[in-house]
Amino acid sequence: MINITGLDYRYGSQIIFDEASVKVETGWTVGLIGPNGCGKTTLFRLITGEEQHEVGEIALPTGSRLGYFDQNVGEMSGCDVVEQAVRSAGRVADLRGELSTLEDALADPEKADDLDRIMSKYSALQAEFQVLGGYDVEPRAREILGGLGFTTERMEADVGILSGGWKMRVALAGVLLQQPDILLLDEPTNHLDLESILWLESFIRDFRGTVVMTCHDHEFLNGVADRILEVDEGKLRLFPGNYDYYLAQRALETDQRQAAFERQQGHINREMRWINSFRAKARSASQAQSRLRALDKLEKLEAPRGRRKKVVFRIPPTKRSGNDIFVAEELTKSFGDLDVFLGLDLHIRRQERWAFLGVNGAGKTTLLKMIHGDVDPDGGKWKSGASLEMGYFAQHSTELLHPQKTVLDSMHGEFPGESIGALRKCLAGFGFDEGDMDKVTSWLSGGEKARLVLALMLFHPPNFLILDEPTNHLDVDSKQTLLEALERYDGTILFVSHDRHFLEAVATHILEIEDGVAMSYSGGYKEYVALTGHAAPGAG
Repeated sequence: MINITGLDYRYGSQIIFDEASVKVETGWTVGLIGPNGCGKTTLFRLITGEEQHEVGEIALPTGSRLGYFDQNVGEMSGCDVVEQAVRSAGRVADLRGELSTLEDALADPEKADDLDRIMSKYSALQAEFQVLGGYDVEPRAREILGGLGFTTERMEADVGILSGGWKMRVALAGVLLQQPDILLLDEPTNHLDLESILWLESFIRDFRGTVVMTCHDHEFLNGVADRILEVDEGKLRLFPGNYDYYLAQRALETDQRQAAFERQQGHINREMRWINSFRAKARSASQAQSRLRALDKLEKLEAPRGRRKKVVFRIPPTKRSGNDIFVAEELTKSFGDLDVFLGLDLHIRRQERWAFLGVNGAGKTTLLKMIHGDVDPDGGKWKSGASLEMGYFAQHSTELLHPQKTVLDSMHGEFPGESIGALRKCLAGFGFDEGDMDKVTSWLSGGEKARLVLALMLFHPPNFLILDEPTNHLDVDSKQTLLEALERYDGTILFVSHDRHFLEAVATHILEIEDGVAMSYSGGYKEYVALTGHAAPGAG
């Protein structure tokens, strides 16, 4: 159980939590939601003790084991992937190291006089190690890593050569290995392919402890969450059910509050009309004053505000491109002994929206880079269309932001000839209010950084968008408004995403890449699933 009472926390002048309270019971799976920058990650750090709150109490059961996965994986090198996952397994990893040290001590003749004490300590730690599943930790590590997309060959490779996304999976595997009583997950589906997301859904459904997670994947929340915890304007509010049920309850509550507000306003208006009509008349003056005092004592209801001003991504019309955007025949690409593509054919036409599907490492990002012109194919024929203006949102685009530049300065530096008013208007359309303009980018959340990069790319929109995981780090509302903007966008879109809701809403064509072979499907994601029977690439 997690019991939060009267929590106050500020970051500089910004109020993050204001007398926030909530109780999370044992065994619940809770989706933690709220706009980017509202304090979700801060709440995790307060629970784990990484940050200290000013007022209030955060209480956990005595002796409970806490597992926390965040986006900071730390240094990984000097061992294979399985060993790194085991080293990240918290108390189990600590016990394994202590037992190894004690075994060396037991074999040391110089410590014979201390044998009884060493054996006593060894027995106690060994019992705890066994209870925590320490003796099967390596097989469990292999099982979890397999579920997260690692092949046997990759598990046995040096962890230091992995990309940031794959290291993120190793860190997640280490946390899942801990078998904690309370599992805190900060965006666990980022950098996972669809197969791995489905595996993680199953893992969480079978998990016997308490789970609290942030996640911007609508379908994932619906699949695993039985409660939704909303962070809004410094408060914590708990709703029963999954994400869809939360949305329905929130809408019903807003309608009820609006109706009550309108009834009260109608009553006040009628009373004021009567009072204004009769208080000048001597015979009715005392009654008018009595009614006025009654209105003054009335507890006034507030109009239900929006949860937050809705982010609106506005993409202006683009210049028309040629009808053929990209044409490739017998395209090949290899890295050493690894064949990424073997004889790939692809024909992208104007205003089509192509989604590239495949497990991580299948070559999706490589193909995006080839189409963008960053990577050359090894063989085949390819041609880009006429009058193309490309915009490329890469997975690590947010890392290119200057950490000491403000939001407004970032825009002005890219478009020095534009008026400040036009730049502010564009940023407002991407959810940045006046108070955000002077924030340096290092202070921004992952979702805020992604929105800033999108604003930079779409201020003068290209007619061909290449998007590599554009919804990673975006909150649910921002993702939905991006979807709405892309539905109105008049150019061509090529994208990689593991978000099923995003795939269903955007894609008109699918390219599935597996083992160097690419298969194209005309129609959206639902048609692809119906035709292939795949809930995810490679899944039956």
